[in-house]
Amino acid sequence: MDGHKLRRWILCVDLLWTALALIIAYALRYGVTRNADLLWKPFSAFGMQFVGAAILWFVLNHWMALDGFRGGWHLPAVVSRVLLGVLILMSFLLAGAYLARTYISRLVLSYFGVLLFIGFVAIRWGTQLLFKSKFGTNAHRRLVIVGSGRISRELGTKIERHPEILCKVVGYLSPSDTYAGCEGTTGGSPTLPIQTLGIVDLLKSYQIDELILVGTSCAHSEMLNLAARCRNEGIHVSLVPELYELYLSKPNLLDLDGLPVLQLPQPTPLATGELKRGMDLILTSLFLLPATPILLLSSLLLRLGKRKAFRWEVRCGQQGRRFRMLRLNVERDAPELTALERVLQRLSITELPQILNVLKGEMSLVGPRPESPHRVDRYTDWQRQRLSVKPGITGLAQVHGLREQNSSEEKCRFDLQYLLESSPLLDLSLLLQTLLTLVARIFRRTSPSPAAVITSVGEGTFLRQEIVQRAHRAQSSAD
Repeated sequence: MDGHKLRRWILCVDLLWTALALIIAYALRYGVTRNADLLWKPFSAFGMQFVGAAILWFVLNHWMALDGFRGGWHLPAVVSRVLLGVLILMSFLLAGAYLARTYISRLVLSYFGVLLFIGFVAIRWGTQLLFKSKFGTNAHRRLVIVGSGRISRELGTKIERHPEILCKVVGYLSPSDTYAGCEGTTGGSPTLPIQTLGIVDLLKSYQIDELILVGTSCAHSEMLNLAARCRNEGIHVSLVPELYELYLSKPNLLDLDGLPVLQLPQPTPLATGELKRGMDLILTSLFLLPATPILLLSSLLLRLGKRKAFRWEVRCGQQGRRFRMLRLNVERDAPELTALERVLQRLSITELPQILNVLKGEMSLVGPRPESPHRVDRYTDWQRQRLSVKPGITGLAQVHGLREQNSSEEKCRFDLQYLLESSPLLDLSLLLQTLLTLVARIFRRTSPSPAAVITSVGEGTFLRQEIVQRAHRAQSSAD
């Protein structure tokens, strides 16, 4: 489904639910009547509040991307963003009621706010379920990704995280599977033309709707021939350029008489200055009150058991500068951990002492997690972009289940997405998502699995194996 149509549809349903929520809130406060008064009295008494709520939600929905699908479907992100939006909405309504100096039932507004939050989340969750239902599955476009490496895997992951586009990755084709080499390599040995492999016929037999070419490896002449043949057979062809700079800038497409040109503008300054520092200090001060007794109790128990409660670890911060990061004295994922240490690690209480690093200005509450100098020394230029801001206690990668044992490349994908979309509201949303993630860990028996990377399994593996088998059976004169 087109993203603009989806956002308009969700917004229309939101506004309908806003009207219904006001009726229900009024009935909860004043009781249910048996006549039509229940339908018009709430709007006669709270007409201005309803109009204000509708206008404010329209603005917030576009400003805060509250449709739930931009950035990929992730339920904790949806809950946290909708909660922030409803809190901002109700703050304006309550402030307006106070400034108007007219009696308005605060209880009705309280019911109204709770119903809005529950309904808005339910609308987005139900929409996601609809896309994943049998109805949505029947409408899916079947895709095959041609290419290998990071971008191909990331493309598959992003498609899976966007159920609203109604696409399914059936399999992957690596150039090494589709031709025997490149021109001018391996001593000039002849390559096996793609058109002799029957790939197009195979794609048609699997009812493939679209072929996506990824990366520079797809510039091979046989790849272009494959693309041309697919288009002639009614299979759509798309292209993803292999340009890592796209992570920190939003490209513009310029059409020069049929020649597509991707313009990469200079990235806008990130919200990492005084505003972010001020938020860190305010939120850290508020967070200290509940965190202090937890830290004191945890450190006391560790002190009694290991005679050492804290440990310092060297990490690389902004621009690669090294600093000493404080954490509880618990070895990560060690097999001999005690029950207490496993609980502290599972709930990330081991990282609470890093509040001190935030107060010192070495870290932020939200940002890419700091890594050891050993890892940073091995960074590629693409990964070093994550060092442009202060590291954080939590971040986008962490709320998606990635932790210390995951590779830097996996986490960098989320960290660079955070840098591109960085804002104070995103920081607040990620903090709420972190709390939701920790609550979910309490009720989850097994440790959360890392964010999945799409691999060619199941039907995709069979597709690749069949192509390779056909390649061995094909003859160069078959075309």
